[in-house]
Amino acid sequence: MSDKENIRKNILSTIIYYDILDFPLTSFEVWKYLTIESEKEETESDKQGCSLGEVVEMLEGKELKKHIEEFRGFYFLKGRKALVERRLQNSKNAIRKYKIAKQATRWLKGAPFVRMIAVTGTVAMRNSQKKSDIDFLVVLKKGRIWTGRLLVTLTVQLLGKRRYGKKIKDRICLNYFITTGSLRIKRQDLFAANEYSFIYPLFGFGVYKNFGRENIDWIKKYKPNFDFPSLVEVKPLRKSKRTFFEGLIDLFGGDRMETWIKRKQIEKIKRNPLTYKKGGYIEYTDENLIFLPEPQGPSVLEKYRALTSQANFL
Repeated sequence: MSDKENIRKNILSTIIYYDILDFPLTSFEVWKYLTIESEKEETESDKQGCSLGEVVEMLEGKELKKHIEEFRGFYFLKGRKALVERRLQNSKNAIRKYKIAKQATRWLKGAPFVRMIAVTGTVAMRNSQKKSDIDFLVVLKKGRIWTGRLLVTLTVQLLGKRRYGKKIKDRICLNYFITTGSLRIKRQDLFAANEYSFIYPLFGFGVYKNFGRENIDWIKKYKPNFDFPSLVEVKPLRKSKRTFFEGLIDLFGGDRMETWIKRKQIEKIKRNPLTYKKGGYIEYTDENLIFLPEPQGPSVLEKYRALTSQANFL
């Protein structure tokens, strides 16, 4: 397959993937999030990136116009024009939810052992429905994941913003905790590559930079044009209060407290029926606390593989 045919194939694959997420793309986004066609073993030429100019040229070519349309600067599969208005509305929804997340972060960034708060999912993509929640990825100090998780959960609960039961809309979903010693994501597939190419830190920009370094290599296997942006925190946190409370906890038996909280939380996790739900992704260790009883990844990837296998790329 020639280089041009390969680029054309990957552009169509990209538009197909984001069509599944109801997310039409601008030409720049097609280039930035250019997606390798499948998860099978690819040749080195398949994995190479391309220029923005090449993407724009291909998007306007007659070969791709057999499969895609453009409206108001967005590209999508034929017959999916309604996605453009949906994306514009979802962007407005996400901006409102982002403000809620930022307000909560003002409290959370001072909590002991918190090192980074970031939004993920539809809020990070700016593709949120009105009734959707707000996904957080929380990075905690190594050795204090159980204590840190408890304090974060209590804080969000006191703010009246924690998602639980049927309380979903505009609530914060605390389903993903890692530590400064486990910044490299363990599940490395196309769905995760998309998820973490949109992640946006609300606090802990230095940790975010390290997060990028730890994950950029495997993300580029799926998205060769992607790079983590360089972000600078406008108002760095004054660490004095947080350091004081962390020191106080450590002084009065921080390790014993961590062990006790760990035991109690594991008991609760094991009692929860969702822990054993088929197809779920549940992990509870000293480095990762992940609670995804109904992960979206498998269904999205299944649809993606089916659509790309049916598409005529030539």
